[in-house]
Amino acid sequence: MGGTGFRLGAVCFDNPVFLASGPAGYGIEYSGLIDLAGLGGIVTKTITLQPNPGNPGVRIRETPAGLLNSIGLENVGSSVFFSEKLPDLLNAGVKPVVSLAAEDWDGYTKLLEVTAAQTEVDVVEINLSCPNVDMGGMVVGTDPSQVSRYVGRAKEILDAAVLAKLTPNVTDISVLARAAEKAGADGITAINTLVGMDIDTGSGAPVFHRVKAGLSGPALLPVALEAVWRVSRTVDVPVVGVGGISSVEDARKFFMAGASAVQVGTAIFYDPGLPMRIVDHIQKR
Repeated sequence: MGGTGFRLGAVCFDNPVFLASGPAGYGIEYSGLIDLAGLGGIVTKTITLQPNPGNPGVRIRETPAGLLNSIGLENVGSSVFFSEKLPDLLNAGVKPVVSLAAEDWDGYTKLLEVTAAQTEVDVVEINLSCPNVDMGGMVVGTDPSQVSRYVGRAKEILDAAVLAKLTPNVTDISVLARAAEKAGADGITAINTLVGMDIDTGSGAPVFHRVKAGLSGPALLPVALEAVWRVSRTVDVPVVGVGGISSVEDARKFFMAGASAVQVGTAIFYDPGLPMRIVDHIQKR
């Protein structure tokens, strides 16, 4: 598994196991269930410049092998996050990776400037791939030139390591990965959710207000593994594998596929002990 530590740019982590953005909220919510300080770090809920109420209507739907979500990047906004949420994480001994996204270019630039003023933030994950918003998200993340533009802007403004989180909802994710690396990304996170939907058989209407939603959980594992395999053989920067990890064996597969680190997401809803079991397994090898 390549040792117990993980390095991203100039930043070193004690181990390569993280909580993925989304399921863990701002991170501190799991302080009573997971040894947060024992992880490599936590990727926070995605933060936008202004508070975002998220999508209306149904937001979560279970499937036979995963979870559909249409949260829509609900969050408290950068001001509250940096003044209230981030200090809680730091006080708990957590290494934060701050997930960032914006709906337009000006808002994105302002968000980066606000983030750059936070001296405690030394790693960010640029969410280029959320399927649950109308602007930004996959509108940006499926276009290599836009991926390059957004990653490049982050590198211009931030004195921090930058992870580019990519969508699998394209023909060839390696094209996006090359664009991100060329623009200066210190690492690639692969992957975000797959686009899916569900229908209410009683009404015959889509379950979600936006019709489509993002699929996570065990069903995502084979797709994520193939993406990590492909991306890790395309770029020279570290690849962080995420998608469908529900056991230590699943995490091992990601490392074998070429990942330098892993993120655990949906599984913490029903197995919060899993991330630390993965850490323990790595440290015993």
